[in-house]
Amino acid sequence: MSKKILEGIKVLDLTNVLSGPFTTLHLALLGAEVIKVENPKDGDLARKLGILPDLNKKLMGTSFLAQNCNKLSITLNTKSPEGKELFRKLVKDADVLVENFRPGVMDRLGIGYKALAEINSKLIYCAISGFGQTGPDALKPAYDQIIQGLSGEMAVNGDERLNPLRTGFPVCDTVGGLNAAFAVMAALFHRERTGEGQFIDVALLDSIMPLMGWVAANLLIGGEQPVLMGNDNFTAAPSGTFRTQDGHINIAANKQEQWEAVCDVLDLPELKTDPRFQERDTRKKNRGALTPLLEARLAQKPTGFWVEALNAKDVPSGNILSLEEALRQPQVQHRKVLQKVPVAGVGEVEVFGLTALFDKTPGSVDAPPPALGEHNARIYGALGLSEGEQAELKSKGVI
Repeated sequence: MSKKILEGIKVLDLTNVLSGPFTTLHLALLGAEVIKVENPKDGDLARKLGILPDLNKKLMGTSFLAQNCNKLSITLNTKSPEGKELFRKLVKDADVLVENFRPGVMDRLGIGYKALAEINSKLIYCAISGFGQTGPDALKPAYDQIIQGLSGEMAVNGDERLNPLRTGFPVCDTVGGLNAAFAVMAALFHRERTGEGQFIDVALLDSIMPLMGWVAANLLIGGEQPVLMGNDNFTAAPSGTFRTQDGHINIAANKQEQWEAVCDVLDLPELKTDPRFQERDTRKKNRGALTPLLEARLAQKPTGFWVEALNAKDVPSGNILSLEEALRQPQVQHRKVLQKVPVAGVGEVEVFGLTALFDKTPGSVDAPPPALGEHNARIYGALGLSEGEQAELKSKGVI
């Protein structure tokens, strides 16, 4: 069996809900031993989040199942003196710690980065928050939708009829989680060369804004305010969503030769010489006149026909699938984007695996999301605690 990239790396995961768990999920899929440190009462809030009430009651909500494969779970009350002492023991040989509390929480508990770095100077400590550890808004509460609104993302989404418009999934949380995972990997690489641990400050607001690179560049460099264009792409025309005989199609004719191929496939050669559409910039200005001409021809045949015909001429085009159709399409199945894992008391569930495919050190889903405190005996036993000592700590609410 291939050795995984992060095999031998120990991660303490003090995160909740999505951004942090998404970070540590990727580290776990790459082979790190991720120990999820949860409060003894009910653990990660995501355990109670999901559309299936029965699973929420079992503390295995769908939101939790989606983000926590390959992890170990221990319970620990880090507010208690005994809990703090146990936590410090865990930190001694940890490589990475990830938390997504509000800034200052870990410091007030006496287990912030400075205190832990005295125990383990090689520790990589990643703190994820809505606004970062510093600045005028650092202590404000934040969820994904709040960040979507403050980032400008909602303002540039939609069209003149529907704006502002939220993205239909928690894009800020997940992008923040990926940014944190990237940062941890970079810090591990630096430590490999220098032996130094360090503190990483990741803000969801910071993380999402660079994704609007071209839109922001048009404003910052070109002085052009974003224009609400709905499903049209401002970089080219025809580039967007168009009606067909039985639905819609996405077409992205971003190059001149692709535009000419569209005219050929749709049997509209006269558009090539129409002065309104001959050049890229004039097509963009006249897209309001161009779209009805294209849709009149597209309406004569179904989407599937046009997708095949356009792709055959190297014009990027595709169906607009429902989520169910998207998850089941042959390409996604071929790439094994989804993997099945059996979960005790739940049954077999499908979860996303690692979507970067390594030929020598592949990541994989090897274990189901853990029950709350499932690995207490294993982890605390390794610290030298007897069964009796663990039972006593459990009776006190420490673990």
